[in-house]
Amino acid sequence: MSNNSLKEKTAKGLLWGGLGNGIMQILNLVFGIFLARLLTPADYGMVGMLAIFSAIAGTIQESGFTNALANKQNITHNDYNAVFWFSTLTGGLLYIILFLSAPLIADYYNQPDLIRLSRIYFLGFVISSTATSHNAYLFRNLMTREKATAQIYAITLSCIIGIILAYNDMSYWGLAIQNLIYIAIVNISLWFYSPWRPTFNIDFGPIKEFFGFSIKILLTNIFNQINNNIFSTIIGRKFTPYSVGLYTQANKWNSMGSSLISSTISGVAQPIFAQATDDKSKQLSIFRKMLRFTSYISFPTMLGLALIAPEFILLTIKDKWVDCIPILQQLCIWGAFFPITTLCSQLLISRGKSNLNLYSNITLGCLQIAALLVSWRYGIAIMISTYVIINILWMWVWYLMVRKEIGLKFMDAIKDICPFAIITIVSAITAKIICGFMDSPYMILACKIIITAILYLGISRIANSRIQDEIFSYLLKRKIK
Repeated sequence: MSNNSLKEKTAKGLLWGGLGNGIMQILNLVFGIFLARLLTPADYGMVGMLAIFSAIAGTIQESGFTNALANKQNITHNDYNAVFWFSTLTGGLLYIILFLSAPLIADYYNQPDLIRLSRIYFLGFVISSTATSHNAYLFRNLMTREKATAQIYAITLSCIIGIILAYNDMSYWGLAIQNLIYIAIVNISLWFYSPWRPTFNIDFGPIKEFFGFSIKILLTNIFNQINNNIFSTIIGRKFTPYSVGLYTQANKWNSMGSSLISSTISGVAQPIFAQATDDKSKQLSIFRKMLRFTSYISFPTMLGLALIAPEFILLTIKDKWVDCIPILQQLCIWGAFFPITTLCSQLLISRGKSNLNLYSNITLGCLQIAALLVSWRYGIAIMISTYVIINILWMWVWYLMVRKEIGLKFMDAIKDICPFAIITIVSAITAKIICGFMDSPYMILACKIIITAILYLGISRIANSRIQDEIFSYLLKRKIK
């Protein structure tokens, strides 16, 4: 594939991925405000307690086959068909296990209502299991526009139903049903957009072929899900549903920002890297450009969210959520770096080094769990500070693995990341100082956003940021066309 063709596919994938994720997060923002006004922290806490079980089960049924299918050079119908039946049957089996385990989960949290709630909520990963191959087809072929369309339809319809249920005092049941509707619409859409269809000629031979690669992705994803949901599990056990709800709400807003970027990156990175896997210098060039793009977007988005968190929370979802503000601000610091780790992970997977990705995540996960089990005694704030510090320090490990694979120099990585972090911090501090003389929270929120954005774009322009010039040039070219 030519450099121009690869560059065009990368740019188009990032454009549609970013556009789709951006629209989705805006819809999440609007509907999330409505739901947070209608529901209580305890309502969110009840659903948050179940997140880790559903996430791990969903990861097991997917088993890393999406990445395995994307990495295989010559794909066949039998490959997709084997994954479809394996995923579907595994999803059904896992649901039976969790259905029977519901009383144990309720006893762990000392919340009897979780028995019925969990048996409804866990249907989500069963539904997802029927579209693993269809999702893999769209992922492999960089059909980001179709995936974005599916998600936008799903979030719109499911959130409208969720708000109706909340108005009718369905509390946490409304959140569970909303989640099921979202998953169902996404998966129906994936079937619609993917031309591939399963057959009853079942042959699990390809599963054995994928197993060596996919098992490492599976274990990595399991540890990632544990890391992402360990707070809810520990807080739910040691504290109250109210505390879980505060964390869940803060993490929701943080995830909306960081996943906007990381989902955009992960939607195109591995397929693009895989197409250049035989040319290390080309992979290095692609990686550095995507690293600059990620840093350019991630730091102002996430640190900007931390800056406006007090006004944003108080003006949108009111003072009943005020205690989640410091939690959100701490999570946003790590959220600024998270998309970079996603990019590093995608590079390792594309080079067939899923074992390095696995070992890194297992070691990091064990370190985090041990630190959280020690720090919970000192409160949620200390737990989150510990989590953020450990993850940021682990960035050095991610860098060492990338350097070994493609020869990324340390100073080059610094040049690609640090300027955008520094410009964001300078812009945010300046905006905070200027807005410190204002009284109206509406005015403060608006001015923080406007001043930070103007300063960030202006300083980047003065500093001759190549990635900013390329982004605006590409967008202008698309507009002209």
